[in-house]
Amino acid sequence: MSTTTPEDTPDPAPAGNDGGARPPGDGSGAPPVRRFWAVRRIPAALLAAVVLGGAGLLLYDVAAVRADRPAMAWRRELADALATRPLDDTVIVVGAAVAVALGVWLLVLALTPGLRGILPMRREHTDVRAGLDREAAAFTLRDRVMEVSGVQSVRVRVGRAKVAVRAVSHFRALDQVRADVETVLADGVDELGLAHPPAVTVRVARPPRKEGKAT
Repeated sequence: MSTTTPEDTPDPAPAGNDGGARPPGDGSGAPPVRRFWAVRRIPAALLAAVVLGGAGLLLYDVAAVRADRPAMAWRRELADALATRPLDDTVIVVGAAVAVALGVWLLVLALTPGLRGILPMRREHTDVRAGLDREAAAFTLRDRVMEVSGVQSVRVRVGRAKVAVRAVSHFRALDQVRADVETVLADGVDELGLAHPPAVTVRVARPPRKEGKAT
């Protein structure tokens, strides 16, 4: 399946006039092609809920103290624990490790595009962005390989930079089958219209021999 989005969707980086990928053999200027960025609504909503809840609770407690009321028990206990516990205490070390892990996770989400399952396609129009699902690309290439004479079964794995194909041939010479499979894949990858065509690796083998039953 493919997805298309209008150009008014905000990009994480400013667009350039002469950057990005160009269609093969096209000497004219082409719109820049970038990976799709995930919205990540769930992590953002969870973080916002935690920050809002913690800030609201702390603000309420501070306001209560200003109104000559005692502070909440949890804040008094937390302040006493932070003032009395040594830095090498197990609870302090575990809490710091959790905070660091959570911070690293949030930084990774903020700095990486995500949506690894969508491959950006060549841009034929400046106001349209298109992407192809990796599973859909694998099914398409698999159907093309199954049309090759001698191929009994095939497994195709499509990555962002590589397509790995394992075919089983039950007749014809393996070299001939491999050559035909490579030719079909070259045409198939080009027809997918990907902005960054992946490299293709092909392995062709015979089906496993069935052991005869003892009589």
